[in-house]
Amino acid sequence: MPPSTSPPGALAPITVPIEGMSCAACAARIEKVLGRLPGVTASVNFATATATVERQGAPPPDAPGLGEIVGAIRKAGFDVPARHVVLAIDGMTCVACATRIETVLNRLPGVDAHVNFASGRADIDYVPGLSDPDALVRQVEKAGYGAALPHDVASGATGSEAADDAARHRAAWQRQVRLFALSVVLTLPLLAGMVAMLAGLHDMLPVGLQWVLATLVQFVCGRSFYRHAWNAVRGGGANMDVLVVMGTSVAWLASTATVALGLPGPLYFESGATVITLVLLGRLMEARARNRTREGVESLIRLQPQVAHVEIDGAIQDRPVTSLRVGDIFAIRPGESIPVDGTILDGRSDIDESMLTGESVPVGKGPGDPVSGATINRDGVLRVRARRVGADTTLSRIVRMVQQAQGTKDPVQHLVDRVSAVFVPAVLAVAAVTFAIGWAVSGHPAGALGGTIAVLVIACPCALGLATPTAIMVGTGLGARAGLLFRNAEALERLHTVTTLIMDKTGTLTLGRPGVTDIVPAPGVAADTLLSAALALERNSEHPLARAIVDHAVSRDIEAAPVRDVRAIPGRGVQAQDADDSGATLRLGSPRFLAESGCGGDEPTVQRLEQDGRTVIGVARGSTLLGHIALADQIRPDAAAGLAALRARGIRLVMLTGDNPRTAAAVASRLGLDETIAGVLPEDKAHEVERRRGAGRIVGMVGDGINDAPALAAADIGIAMGSGSDIALDTADVVLMRSELRGLVDAMDLSRATLAKVRQNLFFAFIYNVLGIPLAAAGWLNPALAGGAMAMSSVSVVSNALRLNRWKPGSDALRSRPRTSNT
Repeated sequence: MPPSTSPPGALAPITVPIEGMSCAACAARIEKVLGRLPGVTASVNFATATATVERQGAPPPDAPGLGEIVGAIRKAGFDVPARHVVLAIDGMTCVACATRIETVLNRLPGVDAHVNFASGRADIDYVPGLSDPDALVRQVEKAGYGAALPHDVASGATGSEAADDAARHRAAWQRQVRLFALSVVLTLPLLAGMVAMLAGLHDMLPVGLQWVLATLVQFVCGRSFYRHAWNAVRGGGANMDVLVVMGTSVAWLASTATVALGLPGPLYFESGATVITLVLLGRLMEARARNRTREGVESLIRLQPQVAHVEIDGAIQDRPVTSLRVGDIFAIRPGESIPVDGTILDGRSDIDESMLTGESVPVGKGPGDPVSGATINRDGVLRVRARRVGADTTLSRIVRMVQQAQGTKDPVQHLVDRVSAVFVPAVLAVAAVTFAIGWAVSGHPAGALGGTIAVLVIACPCALGLATPTAIMVGTGLGARAGLLFRNAEALERLHTVTTLIMDKTGTLTLGRPGVTDIVPAPGVAADTLLSAALALERNSEHPLARAIVDHAVSRDIEAAPVRDVRAIPGRGVQAQDADDSGATLRLGSPRFLAESGCGGDEPTVQRLEQDGRTVIGVARGSTLLGHIALADQIRPDAAAGLAALRARGIRLVMLTGDNPRTAAAVASRLGLDETIAGVLPEDKAHEVERRRGAGRIVGMVGDGINDAPALAAADIGIAMGSGSDIALDTADVVLMRSELRGLVDAMDLSRATLAKVRQNLFFAFIYNVLGIPLAAAGWLNPALAGGAMAMSSVSVVSNALRLNRWKPGSDALRSRPRTSNT
C-alpha cells in the first residue's frame, strides 16, 4: 500500500453524496460553502454528485466534524441522502441493552438508529461517506454485543444463507435449554434441603456441598449474566443482567463469607441458585414467545421456492431462484409456487394469491397478466417472463415493509424508553436504601440482605420494553397475512382514529376501467343483434371502451356479425361493410358521429344516460339506428358495503376526483358519500387534504395513482390500494393488497385491537414494578419468589400480545362501532 500523502495530524479524506445539484454552478457553490470551514478543502463533482472533503492543515481535534460538513451542505440548500440498513443484534438480554446499543449507534455522525429488543434488529439510516455498515457493526461490537446483516428474502439473500441463520438460532436455543437443565439439576438439591429445614428436619445437605452446587450454578450456569453485565458496565450503561449479577453475587458472597469465617447468620445459597434458574427459565420462555411474534414475517419468507424451471436454449433446466434475472423465461407446473414476479407468456391457470391479499378465492390469469412471486399455481402449466427478481419482488417489498414497521416505535414507546433509561439506576438506589434501612432496623448487615437481594432481582425493565414492540410485531404480522401492510408502528396505532376519509374515485371507488352498464336497442331490434354488430366492429380494437364491449358480448356468448373492410375513423368511431347485406355500412361511434353520417339517434335516451355520467356509443346499419350501448367506470363490487361499515364508525366520507362534476355526482349518489369535490387538479389534491387537517380532524387519504402520491403524503394516514402505482405504494402509510375497501375496515379493526393490547401490556408492566419493588423492599418477598416473579413478568407481557393472534379479517368488519365524528 502506498504511503499516505496527507500531512501529519490530518484526517483521511471523505466522500459524501449530494442531492439537488442541477448544474456545475451548484457544485461550485457547495465547494465555496465547504471551503469556508477551517482547514477544509473540498472538491465537488457534478457528474458523480459527490463531494470529496479533505481536512488538512488543522490538527484533528480542531478539524470540523463530519456533522458540521453535512450541516454546511444542507444549509446551502442541498441534501446528503441517507441509506437504510438492518442489523441483526446478538447478545441483548433486556430493553436496557437495546437502549444502550441505540445510544452508541446514534453517536456516530449522520446515523439515526432504532433498536427493537423484541425483534433483535436495529433499523439504521446512515449517510454514506460519514458511516458504512462495517462501521456500524464495529460500533455495536465495541459496546459488547454482536451484529450482522440479516439473511432473508427482503435483502435478497440466498436460501442457504437463510437456512444458516435458522440453524444458528436453533443451536443457540439448544444451548439455552442445556444450560437451564444443568441449572435445574444443581439447584434441586439446594431447594430440597431448604424444604427439609422448613419442615423441621435437620438432615440438610452439608454446607460444603451447598457451596459447591451454588458455585457451579453461579459461575457456570450464570456465566452469561456476568458477561452481559460486564459488557454493559464497560460501555457505560446498566441492564437487567447487572441487577441479577449484583443480587445473586451478594447472596453468594455473603453466604461464602459466613461459612468461611464461621459467622452467625442465614445462608442464601439456595436463593441465589434459584434466582438464576428461574431467570434462565424465564428467558427460555420469553425467547420462545418472541419467536412466535416473528412468525408472521417468517411464514411469508418460507413461501418463496428455492428452485426455478428456467428455459435455456429451448430446454428446461432447474436453477436456484437467486440466479434468475429480469427477462429470463421459466415454467410453472400445477401446484408449484411462482419463484419471482413475472408476466405470463403462455398458458392459463387459477392463481392462489392469498399470501398477498388474504383472499382465499383463486384468480384466473392468462397471457399478458402479471403474477407475483410466492403465489401458487393451482392448475395448468404457465410460461412466464421474469419482471422483478431478488429484493425487488412483491414478496421482498412486503417483508421489508413489515420488518421496517416492526422496527419503528410508536409515540408511547418513546415514553417507555425514557423510563427504561433511568430504571436500572433507580432500582440500584432503592436497593441501597433498602440495605441501609434494613441494617439500621436489624442491627446487623445480614438482616438487610434478604430485602436488598429481592429488590435487585424482582425489578424488570424487560416487561416495559416488550410491552409495545411485541404487540406491534404480532399486529403487523397478522396484517401481512391478511394483505394489510403498515409502514410503521404509528400508522398501525393511529389508523382507527381517522375521522375523515378522503378517497380518490378512479381505481379506488371504481375499478378504473370501463364496463357496459346499459344495452338500449332501437324499437324492433333485438339486444343480441345490437351486440353482434358492435362485436364485429370492435373485436380488433385495443381501445378500453372497445375491450369493454367485446368482453360483455363474449360473456353473453354473442357471435360477431360477418363484416368486411373494417376501418377506424380516428376520434370518431368505426365503420365496416356488412358482408350479408349487399354492402350496407355498419357504423359505431358517438351519437354525433352517427348524426353526421345521416343516422338520427334517440336523443332522450342519450341525454338520460349522459346525465347519469355514462359514455354513450351508438350503432347503426346504413341510416337505421340499431341502438345505444352505455359504458361507465365500474364501481367496485365491495365499495357500498365497505363504505357503509366505515360510515357506521362515524367516519365522514369525501370523494376527491379530477373527473367532471356530473360523473362524480353520479358515483357519489350511488355510494351515499357525505361530500364530493370534483374537477381537482392533481397538484391541488394535497391542498384539499391539508385544508381538512387544519380543521382539527384526523384525515386519511385513499388513492392508487401517481397523482395521488402528494395527497397520500399530506394526510395524517395515507392508504394505497395494492393495485396502484409503485410511487403510491412507496408513499402510503398503509397498503391494502386486496384493493378492496373492506380491507380498510379490517385494517382499522386490527389497529384498534393492537392498540388495546399495547395498553394492556403497559398496564401489566407498570403495575408489576409499582407493586413488586415496594413489596420486596419491605421484606415481604424472599429472593427466590422475587426471581420467579421477575422471570414471569416478561413472559406474561409477550403471551398477552400473542393473544392478538385470535383476530381474524372480517371478524369485526360487519359490527358497527358508532362514535362521534368531527365533521
